[in-house]
Amino acid sequence: MSIDLQQFHRTFFEECFEGLDLIERELLHMSGDASGETVNAVFRAAHSIKGGAATFGFAAIASFTHHMETLLDQMRSGKRAISEAAVDLLLRATDALRGLLNAARDGTVLNQAVVIEAEAELQRFLNDAPPSTSIAQTTSAAPAASASANAEQVYLIHFVPLPELFRSGNDPLLILRELAGLGALESTLEIDPQATLVAADAESCLMSWRLRLRCTHSEAEVRDVFVWVEGDCQLEIVREASIAAPSRSAVVAEASPAVVVDASVARLVEHAPADGGSIRVATEKIDALMNLVGELIITQAMLTQRASTLDPVINEKLLAGLTQLDRNTRLLQEAVMSTRMLPIDNVFSRVPRMIRDLAGKLGKQARLSTFGEATELDKSVIEKLSDPLNHLVRNSLDHGIELPEERLAAGKDAVGTVTLKAMHQGDNIVIEVADDGRGLDRKRILAKARERGIDCGDHFSDSDVWQLIFAPGFSTAAQVTDVSGRGVGMDVVKRNIGALGGSVELSSVEGRGSRTLIRLPLTLAILDGMSVEVAGDVFILPLSSVIESLQPGAEQIKSVAQAGSLVRVRKEYLPLVDLRSWFGLAGTSPPPEEAIVVIVESEGRKLALQVDALVGQQQVVIKSLEANYRRIRGVSGATILGDGRVSLILDVGAVVRHFSHAQAA
Repeated sequence: MSIDLQQFHRTFFEECFEGLDLIERELLHMSGDASGETVNAVFRAAHSIKGGAATFGFAAIASFTHHMETLLDQMRSGKRAISEAAVDLLLRATDALRGLLNAARDGTVLNQAVVIEAEAELQRFLNDAPPSTSIAQTTSAAPAASASANAEQVYLIHFVPLPELFRSGNDPLLILRELAGLGALESTLEIDPQATLVAADAESCLMSWRLRLRCTHSEAEVRDVFVWVEGDCQLEIVREASIAAPSRSAVVAEASPAVVVDASVARLVEHAPADGGSIRVATEKIDALMNLVGELIITQAMLTQRASTLDPVINEKLLAGLTQLDRNTRLLQEAVMSTRMLPIDNVFSRVPRMIRDLAGKLGKQARLSTFGEATELDKSVIEKLSDPLNHLVRNSLDHGIELPEERLAAGKDAVGTVTLKAMHQGDNIVIEVADDGRGLDRKRILAKARERGIDCGDHFSDSDVWQLIFAPGFSTAAQVTDVSGRGVGMDVVKRNIGALGGSVELSSVEGRGSRTLIRLPLTLAILDGMSVEVAGDVFILPLSSVIESLQPGAEQIKSVAQAGSLVRVRKEYLPLVDLRSWFGLAGTSPPPEEAIVVIVESEGRKLALQVDALVGQQQVVIKSLEANYRRIRGVSGATILGDGRVSLILDVGAVVRHFSHAQAA
């Protein structure tokens, strides 16, 4: 019976890309860290990719990775120095390997020139004689590696595959061939004595091997051969003897075949950590579960609304049950949401490589400082956060961080610092991108804005001036380069963050640096909102944007020509927006002093919204209005209320921006 390996390809590629991320991350650490464990981690990841590629028949991937593995093996054994040139070459090879994997997974056209050039560079580098001195030889790990290279070892290996080994797409023959490549291998096949030909299952492995390997490799290198079958086998490796390496003409005496194996030596290698296992679940299944939880929340809201008309004495038990249902629904929703949460380090980990490459291209020196990498965010948000962060970091390096000589002349450290932070604030996550560079030039930004015909004046506040750089096509670069100058970066940031229901705030101090704050909802599926009534309709205001609500007095309302109405709240005048007029609803609005005013904030600006009444706070499931109807000005989505009506969710950021620009004009 043949085994269809296609079913394992998805897992193979997922693990390969995880391995590539690890390789890139550790290589960046390797630039200034020659520890043996760092090199070993990279070697193991490359070895796993090569072994998996060979198993599944991706010969080109296995062949390419073999060259990387050979170079890494020389570095970890102390035969070759851990140099900047070697690290740069391995980083370029990692990019080429990523292209090979993408092409194999997606069936896309491969950029053969990049792969051929990277492979040729690896071969040239390997053909060059390794330098006589090595950074790695100065570490404690190097002498051990060198010693093991001068002594031949005999390893006794008991390799017992689990019955399901074949089902995972692994082939023991490939492992035995790789072991034979390390040295002289003797093997004895053992078959389960309980197995019979009649009852045998072709997809179950009933074989095991006792192996005797004579080689000059370390035990760690021998164990690396089995890395691809971790979790699918029982493995015992003991050293039989350590003897001096013989000359070519010498005869090595046979070691005693008697072996005493201590049970403590045996180990069952598991993928999962000791404190609990993990499984891979398709995103589609989690999305389906999230949709069902959303429908459950809507149903629960409907029941709660119907129950509000019941007599609390007669229906005491029913109402208690509904209260318990509400509690359990929220707990279920939080549990399901947690399955979609990923640490933001998935995005942060891609930045060091970009800073390293871009700083080198610009002739600058920069370091990265990160905080809050373990902060979790919804997977759908993380996937769309990469581009905005890349643009912000590139801007910090290109426009913010000065050249080393400029920084020294200004009394700064020659090496600039880019800082990434992530933290929770209520139902939002705040991401900060900061640098200690030259900061924003207010005069230059205003001059460029006037050149582009943007209406602006010297009376603009700093925050209003900084917002000008988010205009489409806006750039202060003197010339267009492959890094910047086309005016699309910050526009993309604003648009992408806005599409996620978030906001962007920018601040800067000339000569000291800039800071960008991104505020995002934890999830795009469910939000806590405040329900307000306007002209008989219910609208939802995101609770994270609401500061307070009040009923103003007549003396707090001011009318200003061209600016409309303002409301004074603790010595601060805020634009007053009548939502009835904004949405063009029927009827006449009551005077502001007879209505309710809700103060909201977005992007550091405040606005007062006039509504007829406050309905209450509730958790709502976000439905896309654009996908089911069309885009509406000032609306970010819709939800279904407990009584079955559709309620619009206000896009507070869009409303605030509209009136802030109108007021500034």
